[in-house]
Amino acid sequence: MFEGAVGRPAHKAIVGLHKVLGGSGMLAYLTYMAERLEHMNRLLKLSGSIYLHCDDAAVHYLKILMDAIFGADKFLNDIVWKRATSHNDSKRYGRITDHILFYAKSSDKNLRFWDGDSIANRKSDEELRKAYPLVDESGRHYRSENVTGAGITERGESGRTWRGYEVSEKGRHWAPPKKSSYAQYIETNFIENYQQIEGVHDRLNALDKAGLIHHPQEGKWPGLVRYAGADKGNLPQNLILEPVGFTNFNANRGEYLGYPTQKPVDLLDKLVLASCPVNGVVLDPFCGCGTTIVSAGKLGRKWIGIDISSFAIDLIKKKRLQDFNIPTKGIPYDFASARRLKEENPFNFESWAINRLSGFVPNAKQVSDGGVDGRATLAYIPDDFDSRLGLAQVKGGSGNLLGGLRDFLHVSDRDRAAVSCFITMNEFSSREAIKEAAEHGKIHINGHPYQRMHLWSIEHFFEKRFPNLPLMNDPYTGKPIQPTLFEAWN
Repeated sequence: MFEGAVGRPAHKAIVGLHKVLGGSGMLAYLTYMAERLEHMNRLLKLSGSIYLHCDDAAVHYLKILMDAIFGADKFLNDIVWKRATSHNDSKRYGRITDHILFYAKSSDKNLRFWDGDSIANRKSDEELRKAYPLVDESGRHYRSENVTGAGITERGESGRTWRGYEVSEKGRHWAPPKKSSYAQYIETNFIENYQQIEGVHDRLNALDKAGLIHHPQEGKWPGLVRYAGADKGNLPQNLILEPVGFTNFNANRGEYLGYPTQKPVDLLDKLVLASCPVNGVVLDPFCGCGTTIVSAGKLGRKWIGIDISSFAIDLIKKKRLQDFNIPTKGIPYDFASARRLKEENPFNFESWAINRLSGFVPNAKQVSDGGVDGRATLAYIPDDFDSRLGLAQVKGGSGNLLGGLRDFLHVSDRDRAAVSCFITMNEFSSREAIKEAAEHGKIHINGHPYQRMHLWSIEHFFEKRFPNLPLMNDPYTGKPIQPTLFEAWN
């Protein structure tokens, strides 16, 4: 794809990485990412920036790719995020951090949107009182900072006496704030045309007139007034220690959905606030369970989320956006589109089909799955069975479905499943299949009978005919949910 495409931004990077890595899985991943990163660069506004989250196994390769595609001069940070408090690795240091590569569209910092102040680590009132112990006549807390610099100079006014203070006696020179930094010391005071003042003594006089020079008791040295109200806190650094993964999510906030690559909303809040203006647009082309779009919506930004997995889109609509009628594309809405998904991407079809059943989630591993494609947990233990396990298997092909059912009946007995669902594309109406499914027996919950093996199809789904399943637990909260199918298509 890239070898002969000399005009593509990632050409040299991929060709070089191929020489280092050979035909490895890592190279396949990098090629996949390169194609998409090229489009992200194309879509990014001149004032925009991009964050790429990755682990330490791929970060160095991905940086080479992004340098090639975005330009090495657009690199801003390799942000390290502490994703766990500890990880026990027996033969190496525990891996508890991930990386976030931060690039801009433009190398001109005046064009790039950046609001680091919005995510600064603010000081508490007590910390501010300690850091700013002096109080002026208006009751404002301030401190006196050095208005001199180290070393004696005889050039210009910086080494000359000002207001009777012999600066050279201290082995220093006058260094009042210059054009670009004076504002950090001023809360409500305003010095007209300060940025045009060139002379060192003139700047000192202007600051003194505005009440921004602290004159202490006799024998002490003057200082520059800095008000507590102008303290923006500790600006964001390239090490993020909070939030730490999902340490307290289940107990404190119920945010964790069990999605394999889920990030905390607080982490995405930092990135969105710093790099996207209000009413700006956030695009997450690998949106997973929707953390980025939740953050963007909460913070007043427009958003677009894309994911290849229908399971991820279903999860977003069910768990993140259940109160909104958000349009989606790429999810089957009729039998014909479901059949196309099965033909084009069997694994995605399998996940989508499993998610049509209330309480069921597809396996993270879709090969060598032991004959099981999805699982669920019954809300209550049956009266006459010692398991709450629910199993599902998807058979989208037109082969020996009866043989597949018999294999799944064996799996259901092997795993002690209380209920199981055998899902096919079309209605499976074989009399022999119906008979063998019925002979698998029943369970009872509070006296109500439920078949242990259910034959169900995608054809049934679009006809709104659902299997009679017992009450299941929500796989993300562990709490009982009503036995209705997830109707995100409405």
